Amino acid sequence: MSWRMPSETAPHARTWMSFPREGLTLGAADSEREAGYAAWTAVAHAVAEFEPVTMVVDPSEGPRARRMLSADVEIIEAPVDEYWMRDAGPTFVVDDERPGVLGAVDWTFNGWGDHGWAQWALSAEHGRLVAGAAGAAGADIVSSLLVNEGGGFHVDGAGTVLLTETVQLDPRRNPYIDKARVEAELLRTIGATHAVWLPRGLTRDYGEFGTSGHVDIVATIPSPATLLLHDQRDRQHPDFAVSRDLRAHLAAQTDAAGRAFTIVDLPAPATLRDGDGFVDWSYVNHLVVNGGVIACGFGEVAADARARDILAAVYPGRRVVTVDARELFARGGGIHCITQQQPVAHA
Repeated sequence: MSWRMPSETAPHARTWMSFPREGLTLGAADSEREAGYAAWTAVAHAVAEFEPVTMVVDPSEGPRARRMLSADVEIIEAPVDEYWMRDAGPTFVVDDERPGVLGAVDWTFNGWGDHGWAQWALSAEHGRLVAGAAGAAGADIVSSLLVNEGGGFHVDGAGTVLLTETVQLDPRRNPYIDKARVEAELLRTIGATHAVWLPRGLTRDYGEFGTSGHVDIVATIPSPATLLLHDQRDRQHPDFAVSRDLRAHLAAQTDAAGRAFTIVDLPAPATLRDGDGFVDWSYVNHLVVNGGVIACGFGEVAADARARDILAAVYPGRRVVTVDARELFARGGGIHCITQQQPVAHA
């Protein structure tokens, strides 16, 4: 077996999501809950314009999901407590030695470092659930003892993986591990031959409800040897220094083929704060789909348009669709965080 995670730009068979259910993340007030349901639904409908969408729905939310979701979205009922599919669900891989074989890496999930507020016992089973439902033959389970989440790494499909020291080396996740062991497990599970370690993530992500530095709001690899990097240009925001330092760090790195990266800056929106402090709003947290890109919007006409133009340039030939992501970020993530692509396993 030779498992490899394809680039997100490779053809998809579908995108997986989880429908929210009542609880801490969704919100206490009726208006908060309705806004959350609407945000997840809007993303599902945007993705469904380009490729099939399968939504895992808790039985308690079945009637609501069927009422809100269009017929284009397939529904599978199963217990759900966290609905960030990127993190609680599996990571799909293909076997380069067995054409047509799909794998699903079932990471150990512990609620982003065993936070007291996280509800994850049910969703930790989504790796096996989704693997079993992924196509007529399902997917081979690739079990892993590494505590990891899909939002904690990005790949180029050709050996390079981006990740942050504060996630995989987090003592609340993997207390007895070092970089060499992480890299060995990523080689076995997703075919990563070269790790590019970022020292940290964005500031807000280290708060009470953060992930301690997920890379998928910081940087991604839109094409070989190219990085798309979050760029906070306002000196009042602590991420001004963070993005400056990360750019300098990444400028000295290479990909698996030994090529220096071309870095494309993706400016942050103008908003600096919300009611909880400095925001981590990031256009980097987009999803690439078949023929398109689902981009985060933040209600800022000029900034959203600039991001669309940059995304269109780095993903030529794809239509960029913006979906308001403020309600997602208010709950701890963005469009990339609530979705997980299933690649086509070419025979």
